[in-house]
Amino acid sequence: MIFETPQEFAAQLPDFGAIAGLDLGTVTIGVAVSDLMKSVATPLETIRRKKFGVDATKLLAITDARQIKGIVLGLPMNMDGSEGPRCQATRAFARNLSGLTDLPITYWDERLSTVAAERALLEADTSRQRRSEVIDHVAAAYILQGMLDRLGNLRAAT
Repeated sequence: MIFETPQEFAAQLPDFGAIAGLDLGTVTIGVAVSDLMKSVATPLETIRRKKFGVDATKLLAITDARQIKGIVLGLPMNMDGSEGPRCQATRAFARNLSGLTDLPITYWDERLSTVAAERALLEADTSRQRRSEVIDHVAAAYILQGMLDRLGNLRAAT
């Protein structure tokens, strides 16, 4: 099931259990996972995209193996806050994925997540080749960490 707000998504999650963050690109999908307490995002891997069925099978194998309790997709909003073709593609991916799993799915505004990931990798003096290998799953970790911070704020408010 797809939830539009962090509040609706949070209501579907158990108190204990990891969630996954995805950075959907046209060529790759960056994957990050949280710890069981949903406080820290860790980059996991980058999947080379093939076709939806193959991509979904790989993602669901990860969610099963890691006992993931929810999925956060980066939503590539335009800088003015509007949604363009990439947002539509992400929403279509989410709809198709929701037909294959009962895990709650939501979105997180991913504007500038790749820029932030690139900056962090440059500060860590990562080589150009290594940056190209890891940028997508590091960006997924930025996306996921944004949601984790929001979920933490929601818990603190209750």
